[in-house]
Order: sequence, then C-alpha cells, then structure tokens
Amino acid sequence: MNPHPPSVADILALPVLAAGQPQVVTGPAGLDRPVRWVHITELTDPASFLKGGELVLTTGMPLPDDAAGVRRYVDELTDVGAAALVIELVRRYHRPPDALVQACRARGLPLVALARDVNFLEVTQVVHALILGSQADAMRRTQRIHEAFTGLTLRGAGPEDVVRAAAEMSGRTVVLENLVHQALICEPSGSTVEEALGDWEQRSRATEPGDHTGASGPEGWLTAPVSYQGEQWGRLAMLRAPADSGPAFGPEHITVLERTAMALTVARLIHSTPWEHTAHRTALRELAEQRHHSPEDARARCAALGLPTEGVAYLAILLDLGPGAEGGELETRLHGELRSAGIPALVGELAPGRLGILPALRPDRPWRPVAERLSGTALGLVPGAIVGVGSEVTDLADTARSFREAARVIEATPPGQPLPPDRSFHELPDIDLRRLLYALREDTRVQDYTERRLGRLIDHDTKHGTDLLTTLGHYLDAAGNKTTAARRGGLSRETMYQRLRTIERLLESDLESGERRTELHVALTALRVLRAG
Repeated sequence: MNPHPPSVADILALPVLAAGQPQVVTGPAGLDRPVRWVHITELTDPASFLKGGELVLTTGMPLPDDAAGVRRYVDELTDVGAAALVIELVRRYHRPPDALVQACRARGLPLVALARDVNFLEVTQVVHALILGSQADAMRRTQRIHEAFTGLTLRGAGPEDVVRAAAEMSGRTVVLENLVHQALICEPSGSTVEEALGDWEQRSRATEPGDHTGASGPEGWLTAPVSYQGEQWGRLAMLRAPADSGPAFGPEHITVLERTAMALTVARLIHSTPWEHTAHRTALRELAEQRHHSPEDARARCAALGLPTEGVAYLAILLDLGPGAEGGELETRLHGELRSAGIPALVGELAPGRLGILPALRPDRPWRPVAERLSGTALGLVPGAIVGVGSEVTDLADTARSFREAARVIEATPPGQPLPPDRSFHELPDIDLRRLLYALREDTRVQDYTERRLGRLIDHDTKHGTDLLTTLGHYLDAAGNKTTAARRGGLSRETMYQRLRTIERLLESDLESGERRTELHVALTALRVLRAG
C-alpha cells in the first residue's frame, strides 16, 4: 500500500526537472513533503492563490528588491503551506539571492535552484499527470478496500477474519483490544506476536484513547474506536512497521482502519459470543495444540489477555459436557466464578461439547480446592459432565502436556463412572486397568486380543447354552480361589472343578499359571468394557 502523493524529492528526480540541474539550497529535511499541485507564478503575492502543498515555480522576476520584502514573500509561502520554492537562475539571477536564501533557511522552506532553463508548462503537465494518476490509483484502491469489507460483512465474517483482512490490506500489524487494554486479536504483519504484544497493557495505556481515527502515543499508533449498540467497547490499533522512517500512515490506512471498525460493529451484532470468550478459546487452542509460532509468542499473547506468565503455576482442566451439550452458559458462569475468586485464567471451548480452563495460580494457592470449586460449578449446571484434570506445571510451554493428561483422563472415564469419594473430578492416578482398556476400546489390537483369548469359550456358550464365561469371570475375580469362585457362582466345588477343566481344554490354557490367568483377566476385562460400551 502506497497511499502518499509524490514528494518534492520525487518530482525533482523527474527528467523534466532533472534537465535543469536542480540544486537544493535550503530545507533538505523538507524534501519528503507531499506535493499536491504545481503553481507557476510571477506575482509578488502568490500565496493568495495557494491552498497548501504546492510546488511553486518562478523565474525570480517578481521577487522584491529589499530584504524585508523577500522575507514577507517567503513568510506568506510558508504560512500557506507551500511544499517548496523552485527558482530558475537564467533570467534575473545567476545565483540565489542572499536575502532569499536566509529567509527560506529561517522558515525551513525548501529552496531549489535550477541552473538551466526549464519549460515550466511542461513541468506542470508532467507533474499534474503524475498527481492525478496517483489520486486515481488511490481512489481505485479505496474502492477495493470498501468492496473487500462489504464482502466480509455480507459473508458474516467473524472478528478474526476482519482483523486479518485489515492487516493484509494495510501491510501493518493490527490489534483489537477491549476497554481494559486486553489484546483480544492480534494479526502481525512484518513482526512477530511477541514484538507486537510485548508489554501490551503498559504500551496501550500510554496511547490516549480518542473518539475518532488518528495517530497518537509515543509509538505513533493509528487507532480507531470500536462501538457496539452506541457505546465504545474497545479500539483498533494499527502499529507502525518496525523499519518505518517516513510518514507511517496515509489516507488509505485510515480508510482500512475505519472500515475495519465498521465491519467489527456489524460482526458483533451477528456473532453473539462475547469476543473476550473468543479470544480465550483461540489462545487455549494454540496452547493445547501447540499451534503458536514460538513459546515467546504464546507468552506475549497470553500476557496481553491478562494471564500472568511468571511466578505462577498452571493447571489444565477439561470439562466433557456430553453429546449435543451447549457450553455457553457454563462458560459465562466459569468466567464469573474465576473473577470473583481473583484467579486469572483462560476459559474456552476446545471442541464441541468440551470446555478447557487454564487457571494461573500463585505459589500460596493449592490447586485442588480450585479444581474442586470449578468442577462443582460445572456439575451443578451440567450434572452429567466429566471433569478431567492434568498435572500442575510452572511453565506456560508445558501446558500442552497438562492438557494431554487431562484429555487422557476424559478418554478413560466412561459416562456414569462414579466419582472418587473425596472430590468431584478425575485425574491420572484414577486410571486403572478397566479405564485404560475403556480408553483403548476402539483399538483393533485390543479387540483382536480379546477375541483370540476368549473367542472359543464364547462360541461354546452360544452353541451349547452354557455359561462358562461367567464361571471364568468368578474364578479370575477371586484371584484363582476356587472355593470363593464356587460360592459366588452358586455352584458346588465339584461342578466348579468340572467347569474349569472344560475351560482349560477349550482355551488350551493352564489356569494354575499366574501369567495365563493375568492374560485371561485382561481379555475378560476388555470384553466387559466393550460390551458395556
């Protein structure tokens, strides 16, 4: 995006003026001034015909003879905002008059001397064509900007899509923040998330909010307010490019940011989910799935959302709400619960029917009461929910491991699984053999193992109407104690012995072997899990 009209330096480099061998006499710092028109004058008071931004061409014929008159001439040009004064040293002067040089230097007005004759009319034609072409290009680019954001609005684009489009069109990093200076969305361009969001709250508070689009603050951000239902709820910030040396923003950048703000207002009406929740979901998914570019980027993004990144411990908590369950009300309740407890945390939906919570806990705050409080809130709203908790970690980069552990707990917990007597959540030590096999129930290797170990016995029961599988279960559950197994099955000792011999023959296995009993017990437990599932 190049939104700027040609500068004084650009025009001096054109062949039509370069032929006059231009020499910058004063004001070299002003050569980057934009030129909006070229004005040829031989009047003693040309400023009355100017509006600002003009490159003034003169042969020097109308210049006053006295120093006071020259100063007045230069003052009028400077006050009206002329971009530069170009004097031809061919007719009246062969070197710039001292009074003119001193006056221009005093006011910082660029003074350019032409050593050779130049056709001023040709200069105006070339430059005006360049300016008008630049304006036409700018109008076309502005039209494309409007069309792009109109298309986003008609498609019902979400806030991430809108902010991403703004960053792509402007070539600048764009950040959406709320009123408490939490960066909800960051689309970096030419920088990393860490560079864009480092110390975000402090830097944002140093940039005073305004009720219109404009550049302000120590870093020269271009900001625009974002409203919802007539009230301002946040703002957009377009950051300067890291290597920006000239004017950072032009009219097209302003257009992009204003259209972004308008599109976000419409998107807020369409998408009912609070955008703070959306920002939490995005950050949580990046942490849980390790989709961030670097640990530094992850820390910067979380810190910009208000999550401490130093001196705290983290705990991944997953809530499995069951098929078709809506977690919006619970998500809102958990946000409020954590705020009232003074616990900074990220809360968001990681997948349909599954919420994630990542509290940041101070060293003096044990995690178990926090997990108990949150799981109690969840079960109060969704009685059938399953709550899985991972291990406590002290580095944000390790939260992915904690989330994986919590997911393993959820996967190994069948619906209706009784809660431990002392708490309302499940954790890794709760995973016994039965729950491990439940987690692996869809693995064909487990299914094949079960069939190979018990298939003959099941087929025999089906064909002959016997119940040897149940007898085997009583025997294995009694750890090989035949008397206990007979009592549990309501059988005589002799009948139990006879059935066990039949089982050994069918399975070609010695039931007196501890290893064989273990193999069969694992297979039987897997079968029970598969049948229950």
